[in-house]
Amino acid sequence: MDTKFNKPKGFGEILDHTFSLSKNRFKDFFLILLIFMGPVFLLEAILQLFSGTSFFREVGKGNTWIEQNLSSFLDTGTFDSSDFGVDIGTIIVGLVSVVLALIAKAAILFAIDHLRKNEAYTVGSVIKQAFSRFWPMIGSNLLFGFITFWIIIFPIVMVTLTAVFGYMVNPILGVLGAILLFLGFAVGIGLLLTRWSFYFGSVVLDKESPGLGRSWRLSRKRTWALMGLYIIFYLIISSISFAIEMTFGSFLGNSVLLTLIVNIATLFTTMIFSVGYAVMYLDLKTRHDADDLKEMIEDYNTKTI
Repeated sequence: MDTKFNKPKGFGEILDHTFSLSKNRFKDFFLILLIFMGPVFLLEAILQLFSGTSFFREVGKGNTWIEQNLSSFLDTGTFDSSDFGVDIGTIIVGLVSVVLALIAKAAILFAIDHLRKNEAYTVGSVIKQAFSRFWPMIGSNLLFGFITFWIIIFPIVMVTLTAVFGYMVNPILGVLGAILLFLGFAVGIGLLLTRWSFYFGSVVLDKESPGLGRSWRLSRKRTWALMGLYIIFYLIISSISFAIEMTFGSFLGNSVLLTLIVNIATLFTTMIFSVGYAVMYLDLKTRHDADDLKEMIEDYNTKTI
């Protein structure tokens, strides 16, 4: 077993291990994502070309270069029935990309688990393993998405009602109350989703569906640290995506080429998050297994005394 996986890791150690694996196994992980997401991104580019978007540089209305670039992102154009098929195609491509991304992330999770056990693997073998968990992954993700939807909708309704009725009584207190309620709900939702978010690792590696209960047990006593790691990964990924989109978008406009560049960057950031998620999940397993072993030893000592 890889010694880096063999002991519980702290906040910084998880980040360090994530970037170390991403660097050392970049070719394998990136290839897995490219196999699944590459055709989707290519089809998306073709749909953009059919909709009339320029390949190299898309400009909109305006007198200056900056105005033309900005308007290319803001100008949605008039409705054209001939674009209806392109819009439907874009929606279908988006749905397909979600499913394929799940399989790619599962394949990366299997690959890292093989590394943990010092086992040899190939890109093809881990992709085959990922497909073997296809339906449990789909079912569990639909359930998690349904739960997430209602967990978010309820607070939105509550905050809105508080803001409206509170404003009628006292505008200042109404706004402040809505802000405080929003912040409280945001933290609560973040903690709940963090506790349940490791269902995917349970479904893929431990073959336990839907995995929400196991995720809840694994993340016990680690919720704040895990949510902090999610925030760090989000900030890193958002910074990379924003920098690339702003840099290339400033002279390419909302063109097909910009979309391709942004999508390639998305492969890279998705790889980082997928590896980070795998490291976090396997760290939780290590901690949980160690706790179970301690409890077994304590129970044994109690019975023998």
